[in-house]
Amino acid sequence: MDPFFGGFNIMFSLFPIMFFMVFGLIIFTIAKGIKQNMYNNKQPIIPVQAKVVAKRYDVSHHHNGTNDNMHHSSSTTYYVTFEMTNSERMELQVPAGESGMLVEGDEGTLQFQGTRFISFTR
Repeated sequence: MDPFFGGFNIMFSLFPIMFFMVFGLIIFTIAKGIKQNMYNNKQPIIPVQAKVVAKRYDVSHHHNGTNDNMHHSSSTTYYVTFEMTNSERMELQVPAGESGMLVEGDEGTLQFQGTRFISFTR
């Protein structure tokens, strides 16, 4: 058996498997997001007294294109940890504008729906 053509047999076998694994992962991620959104929509909007105890952000870097025409971009996701009066803590993803307006130590009324941040009023 020619090693050159033997390598092609392996490639032809592995490519469909890898394709379906990647495609399956994409479908799983989309389904998980839809499920979380549906869960949040069914929950009541809850107002509670809370304090901002921590802030953090996560930067994702994206590289698209070929070696000759490479496009770089990034996106930032902001998170704030709130502590309720019963000492329970909850970390919620917040919009960039809200994150910039919140300072650790701020106290006020947090409104959330499931795992979705609605608002924070001092």
